[in-house]
This record gives sequence, C-alpha cells and structure tokens, in this order.
Amino acid sequence: MNGRYLLDTNIVIALFANEPAVTDNLRIAQAVFIPGIVIGELYFGAYRSSRVETNLRRIEEFAQYAHVLSCDIETAQEYGRIKNILREAGRPIPENDIWIAAVASQHDLIVVSRDVHFDEVAGLTIEKW
Repeated sequence: MNGRYLLDTNIVIALFANEPAVTDNLRIAQAVFIPGIVIGELYFGAYRSSRVETNLRRIEEFAQYAHVLSCDIETAQEYGRIKNILREAGRPIPENDIWIAAVASQHDLIVVSRDVHFDEVAGLTIEKW
C-alpha cells in the first residue's frame, strides 16, 4: 500500500469519536486527505443535529488543519468515467460517493470507508477501519 489515504465521512465521524481503529491507523499513515465533498456532508450533518453550533465549530477546527482536496476538471472527468461504468454495470452508488471515488482515483489514494458500495468501483483501493 502507498500509505496515502482519502477519508470518507463515516471515518471522519469515527475520528471525532476517537475510535481506536481510526486513530491508530492515522498515526501510521503516510498522508491523509479529505475530499471537499466530505466536508460538505459533515456540514449537512451538523445543521441537522441538535448541537449545531458545537458541531460547526468542530468541523471548522478540523478543516483548518486537514488537507482538503477540491474537485477540478480532472475530477469531473473521473466522475463521468466512473459513473458511466457503474451505469453500464447496473450498479449505481450514491452521487457523493462517486465524487469521492473520483478524487481518490485522480490522486491515487486509498479510500477509507465503512460503506460497502465503494467495492463497486473497479480499480479503487479501499480499506475499512
């Protein structure tokens, strides 16, 4: 493995909860990245929560130190390619996860997620922490 990871939303939430499976793996990671899409999902969750202000502050503190990867034209090309392959196979996955897969593919990163539908994306390396 290349030790370069892209964290999905459920892993960031687990990190916020200080789950040892996540914190232990992050200690030995070579590099860790967060897709901008995940930051958006975290904000959505914060606005839906009963502790909006507390959760917004936590996300802002996290994002300040995280290496956030944005989408660009190359990401969009990967998104289109992946989405079409999934469509042809009749194996759709959530839209945001296609974008996350596209970012991972573009930057040759290992997706860390507890969502099994990432397994549908051919060529994607996935770890479940």
